[in-house]
Order: sequence, then C-alpha cells, then structure tokens
Amino acid sequence: MLNFQYYMPTRLIFGPDTLNALADTPHLPRGSKAMVVIGESGVMIRLGYLSRVQGMLAAQDVQTIVFDKIRPNPESDSVDEAAAICREQGVDFVVGLGGGSTIDAAKAIALMARNPGRLWDYMRSGTGGGQTPEHPALPIVAIPTTAGTGTEADPWLVVSKSGSKTGEKIGWGDDSTFPHLSIVDPKLMLSLPPKQTAYTGMDAFFHACEAYLATCRQPASDMLALEAVHLIAHTLPEAVANGDNLEARTVMAWASTAAGLCESYSSCISQHSLEHALSAHHPDMPHGAGLAMISKAYFGFLAAKGEERLGDLALAMGDTLAEELTEDVPGVAFLDALDALIQAVGLGDEKLSDYGVTRAEIPALAETALTTMGALFDITPVSMSMDDVIAIFEAAYE
Repeated sequence: MLNFQYYMPTRLIFGPDTLNALADTPHLPRGSKAMVVIGESGVMIRLGYLSRVQGMLAAQDVQTIVFDKIRPNPESDSVDEAAAICREQGVDFVVGLGGGSTIDAAKAIALMARNPGRLWDYMRSGTGGGQTPEHPALPIVAIPTTAGTGTEADPWLVVSKSGSKTGEKIGWGDDSTFPHLSIVDPKLMLSLPPKQTAYTGMDAFFHACEAYLATCRQPASDMLALEAVHLIAHTLPEAVANGDNLEARTVMAWASTAAGLCESYSSCISQHSLEHALSAHHPDMPHGAGLAMISKAYFGFLAAKGEERLGDLALAMGDTLAEELTEDVPGVAFLDALDALIQAVGLGDEKLSDYGVTRAEIPALAETALTTMGALFDITPVSMSMDDVIAIFEAAYE
C-alpha cells in the first residue's frame, strides 16, 4: 500500500544564464546582509563567480561577507567558526556557492547561526549529542557549480567531525535546511575538469540508484530516479570527454537536481554509509570516487540477494532489452551496464589503495559505516551484517 509524504519547499531557477536572475529575483530571502560560503581552493574567485554573485546581491542592496575555509570534505570546526561570524555580524541569510561540500557547509552554517553550541551537539549518531535545534536555520541560497550532489534540492548536509579519531562523517537535515532558493546554471559547470565531472556525475548516478532501491521510496522518487539514471548513463561520458558541451552540461545539471529531489522524496541507502566511512578516514578521497570504487562489490551483493529492481535500473541505462531480462539475470545486467559506465567516464582504473586505504583497516571501516550512518542500513532492501559489510569492502579492495 502507498504511504508517503511529499514536501519540497525550495524554489528552483534552472537553465543556462539563470545566475543573472540573482540580480533582480523577487524570491531572494529578506535581509540586507549575506554570508557567501566558498571552498578553500579559491576556484570561485579565480573564475570570477564570487565577484558576480557579490555584484548581483549588491544590486539587491545586500551586503556580503565571505567565508572561504571549506574543504572538499567539510569539517565541523569550520562550520562552527563561520556560524559565530554570522551571529556577530548579523547575517540574514547564507549563500552556498560551489560544489556539494560548500553548499552542505552553508546549510550547516545557517543552522548553527541561529542555535547555541556546536554542530556536533545536534548530530543524531556516532558521538553526536542528538539535541534538537531550538530554532530553524537562516534562509539558504544554493548556487551549485557541479552536477553531482543534488544538495540544491534536498535538506541534507554531510559534515565530518574535526579531529575525529573514529572517522565520523555524518548526514543531518530538517525542513529548515532545504534551500530557500536554488539557482542551477549549467554554464557555471563548463569549467569543471574531466575527473571532477566524472566523480560528481557518478555521485548523482548513485543517489538515483539508491533512492530507487530504498524501502522508503515513493512514486515521485521512482520516476525521477529512473529519469536521472537514464540521462546520466547516456550523457555523463560526453560531459567528461567534452566539458564545453553546454547541452550535455545542462542534461547533467538536471539529472543531478532530479537525483537530489530523490533524496528528498526517498533516500540513499547503505552504499553511502560505506563511502562516508571511506572518505571520513581518507578525506582526500572524492566522494564520487569512493562510491564508484565500492559500487560493483556493493551492488553485486544486492544482486546475489536477488534484488529485482536492479533490472529496472539496467533498463533505464538502455543497455538491455526487457525481453532479455530473465528472473535470473536482472542484477547481472545492471552490473554489466554499471561497469561499462565506470569505464566510459575514465574511472575504471581507480583503486582504494590509491587513496591510502589498507586491507587491515577494513574492519574499522565497516564499524564506522554501521555506527555513524547505521540508519541507512534500515532502509536498504536487503539486510547486511558486519561480516557482509566487511566482505563488500574486501571485494572492492581486490
């Protein structure tokens, strides 16, 4: 029986050149001061994106301050530092400009700007304090420059605990951390290098796959997930090979946003738990790379358990005719299509050991996955024990 909720409060402005709408949109949050959050690499400055955003906000009589200390895997200390500045400076709303990590950090900063204590006081697993925020987050404006996380269309933020010896990288979100406004301009993604295009594109792909398999799925997430899987399978190789192809970038931008909507209507499953453990222990590992490296072992486990909906994903990828899918092979068809996609986007040779992962740490990785992001195992369509998670990591390592 169908039983679900549907809630999406974010206003999306989508399409090439839509960043220009920032200068006159009536949908900007109320206020006269904004914090613009960018990554520590300085890319947003070098490309001129930061100055454009500041100029257009100025046209709306909004003063800006910039916080530029966000790492590719954002850490809680930076969030707490930026939130304190927001409180001191009387910031009215927060703008996340950049990739998913930057926008996730902006969400966390917006939450902590209106609540006491430290971010980790509110995390609901691991060593988090499990507190409930007293106040909603400041309004958030999301301006993604990558097609991957879909965080412009969901309430979720993922942050690593600073100085954590247990490797905690945990997701959090509530209704107030949905962006108030998201501007998705594919032209901002033209400058993304091929590897980063592949990493972020595979992240979006797995968001859609996992949302389609999650036991909390619903009709809206199913439709959007199959749409995103189809578009990414047919477009990501072109976006990687020819980054200046605006049509491919636009398709990938929509696929990423669609997959982000899936995370609002459904959820990721335990593949993300496993990857969060990897990139928490090895923060130089791009999230999409980690997902790709464990994907064949992870989905191979689901296929061996008879997960039939893998066949639907294979059909969406367009590599198998429906009449060729017997009851015995839907998982195999998906695994073959998945391997072909990973090879086509240039990630076939990446290994966990390239990022410093050792076989000896696999039990600790499994423990982290189950304890810090254990809730995602509850909505995974097959049960997984500690031994199963270890076996998946082992298979991915080989």
